[in-house]
Amino acid sequence: MNKQLSEKLKTLPNAPGVYFHKDAEGKIIYVGKAAVLKNRVRQYFQKSGNRDPKTELLVSEIADTDWQVVESEFEALFLESELVSRYMPKYNILLRDDKSQSFVRIDFKSKYPSVTMTRQPLDDGATYYGPYLSSFAVKRALKYLRKIFPYSTHLVMPQRACLLVHLHLCPGPETGTLDSKTYVGSLKKLGRVLNGQRATIIAELEKSMKQSSSSKDFEQAAQYRDQIRSLKELDKRILFSDKEFMDLSKDHALTELSELLQLPKVPRRIEGYDISHMSGTDVVASMVVFTNGVADKSQYRKFKSRIPGNNDFEHMREVMRRRFSDINVKKWGKPDFILIDGGKGQLRAALSVLSEKDFQIPAVGLAKKYEEVVVKKDWKPVSIDTEVATKLRAFIRETPDFSVIDIPNTSHTVKLLQRIRDESHRFAVSYHSNLKVKRQTSSILDDVPGVGPATRKKLIRTFGSMRGVMQARHEELELLLGPKQATILTQYIRAENRIKKSL
Repeated sequence: MNKQLSEKLKTLPNAPGVYFHKDAEGKIIYVGKAAVLKNRVRQYFQKSGNRDPKTELLVSEIADTDWQVVESEFEALFLESELVSRYMPKYNILLRDDKSQSFVRIDFKSKYPSVTMTRQPLDDGATYYGPYLSSFAVKRALKYLRKIFPYSTHLVMPQRACLLVHLHLCPGPETGTLDSKTYVGSLKKLGRVLNGQRATIIAELEKSMKQSSSSKDFEQAAQYRDQIRSLKELDKRILFSDKEFMDLSKDHALTELSELLQLPKVPRRIEGYDISHMSGTDVVASMVVFTNGVADKSQYRKFKSRIPGNNDFEHMREVMRRRFSDINVKKWGKPDFILIDGGKGQLRAALSVLSEKDFQIPAVGLAKKYEEVVVKKDWKPVSIDTEVATKLRAFIRETPDFSVIDIPNTSHTVKLLQRIRDESHRFAVSYHSNLKVKRQTSSILDDVPGVGPATRKKLIRTFGSMRGVMQARHEELELLLGPKQATILTQYIRAENRIKKSL
């Protein structure tokens, strides 16, 4: 350990947080969480004969360490997941065995969703939270959260109420008295807490408590009061403490980005945009939001394009006009920074709308091919600091209207922008895929008399897919829909199958 790092470690706080080990080149090589930063980080530099060779190798490469203090172990647990996803430090992978990575799975598409943990997410339509590098800590977190938001873990429904129903830890879907809509609403709050939005949920519950109290529904108000109290007490819960093993870096990305582009202030709210379609059909756009450098999924928005055809530039103009309409600016406010997934054309289209609105918001593009940051020269909110660019070992290429910055992929700035771009792309593609499946399904069943949206949804939920519906037996359809509707649908399916065979 060098002298500079030794002096730095003396300033470690007695507080929970995340820490970031870096190599001699300043690259983040490991991210971890700690109940007490001072104790946990100093452990790496104490002599021990119990460390495995990979850990010894990590310690030998540590040239610098940074950290970020958070309010509680809960915040540290959830922030760790976000930052590992962004930086993908090599030792987080090398020190991880096959059993350590965990996800929380909630199947919101079920009538009574269950909450379970898994090591391998599947493409099954369920929502997955994670990955978390400490399953021990996540299990403890869920243990406390279950008292606030009771949930079922039943993948197969039991015949009678389980013990946890009587302990008020399971809402009891097997009893037949549970309201599905209320239960799903509670699980969505649980999911938002898992995404690190505890403070937002507390504010919403406080508002609901006041409304219930005003309408003299004191029993409901008391339930909200208890949930608020329990959520606030999570700060005092021990989740990992001394059980935290080698499993995040003081996030310099926002500061680095602000200095490089000479932004008016460090961007607290960053919005990322992407367009997704297939040959001009089912065109959608995504807006993802990162608050203080972390994904804020409750603020994500999606747009279904009203303009047909394969024209990314026009679609980008459309989504920007809708995003910055008076009503949406009033509801969502304005971002401090905008990232466009694309190059010069997409950025030019977005900036043309901002110019129309006279919104001086910093905005850049991230070109896919070489991961280059695209800056329009005459857009005054953004101006490249060449000294900072040199410090980052960035290369600047000039064109008549744009500056293109090639920054090493190891920099904080690029890691943050890539993470936002990838998330906006994922969100757009996911929405596009859902629309495509919905269109294909509705185009087949729309012509069947007596089969409306509710029935279509029931069929798909029961048989899993349109293919499952087409292969269903008449007896199964009759049990679900009744004799009359089942007969009509069976006749239609047989006619459809005969047409397919003749082609």
